[in-house]
Amino acid sequence: MQSSLSQVLSPARVQFAALPPLSLYVHIPWCVRKCPYCDFNSHQVRDEIPEQAYVDAVIGDLETALPSIWGRQVRTVFFGGGTPSLLSAVAIERLLSAVRARVPLDPDSEITLEANPGTLEAGKFAAFRGAGINRLSIGVQSFNSRYLQALGRIHDSQQAIKAIEAAVSCFDNINVDLMYALPDQSVDEAISDVRKVLEFSPQHVSAYHLTIEPNTLFHRHPPALPDDDCAADMQEGIEALLATHGYGHYETSAFAQPEHESRHNLNYWRFGDYLGIGAGAHSKISFPDRVVREMRYKQPREYLRQAAAGEPVQVSKTVDYEDLPFEFMMNALRLIDGVERNIYAERTGLPISAIAARLERAVHAGLLADDPMRLRPTLKGQRFLNDLLELFLKPG
Repeated sequence: MQSSLSQVLSPARVQFAALPPLSLYVHIPWCVRKCPYCDFNSHQVRDEIPEQAYVDAVIGDLETALPSIWGRQVRTVFFGGGTPSLLSAVAIERLLSAVRARVPLDPDSEITLEANPGTLEAGKFAAFRGAGINRLSIGVQSFNSRYLQALGRIHDSQQAIKAIEAAVSCFDNINVDLMYALPDQSVDEAISDVRKVLEFSPQHVSAYHLTIEPNTLFHRHPPALPDDDCAADMQEGIEALLATHGYGHYETSAFAQPEHESRHNLNYWRFGDYLGIGAGAHSKISFPDRVVREMRYKQPREYLRQAAAGEPVQVSKTVDYEDLPFEFMMNALRLIDGVERNIYAERTGLPISAIAARLERAVHAGLLADDPMRLRPTLKGQRFLNDLLELFLKPG
């Protein structure tokens, strides 16, 4: 009797009037060295990268996935890792040609490639531009060689500067990644890194608070990090400095000059769809009546074997509709201005009325703005985002 009553009273199942925008993510799993803070699917290069075999596998992966995205336009492409710039420009061009031949790629698509500083890779930037990359994301992290060494980075401050200079000469859309709250870092040192990057006027800056993640060397051997008050001072100082130079703070860790927000990442944060191909890549694909998440095999060797067999997906699972509110909010509320309320129904396939009580509690707690048009965090909600998100967890 209880089960039947629960079924009667439960919210409507997922139903989409139109499918969300679609992006493509391509994972390149190799790095020269694994950083002690990194929990991404990255693997240190022991021998030569099997570039041709890997490109073959990723193209085969895309072909296997075509039935799930048939006819849908791809709006953005992102080569992430790992270190995608370890691949040759020839390999990147071949991958992009394969994408264009198999899916409708928006002619105005944003195509991003992640790169790490170093003279060898910086010399390849022009070739990547010629291969079709139109946005470069450079993982600088710091201009202070002391902190680069603490983070296990393979470049020094001069190589970081040369990499940005080389990027500026080839690209008109650049992101620079920085990290703060580094081991024993002072507020002045954190802000100094931002001042340095502003000398180059990149179109986008990402400033990430160093966090200690499970399954990392830092988790097993924690370094001495700045306390919460010091880290908060760093964050506020970084935000203020970037604002005075015309960078809009549009997401927790993202700052952009006008019209240069990351379109690929905005699609994630607005709960759009993405097909992830390559070792360990994750996908979120919507169908008319459900949302499916997938994960590819993580180990490169196993991925190559499974992709060759036409079975690159290790895990495929339909998302429980009761988990969708939390998943949506976990992304959308990272945006400083949030999202329009109507996007909730468009991207989850569920009526927003089903979470009205939880929205009211969030507003009452001062974590969510009392805004009839948008779902957006207050300043308190930005600072205590985890507390805000907990209100949307699946009822236990």
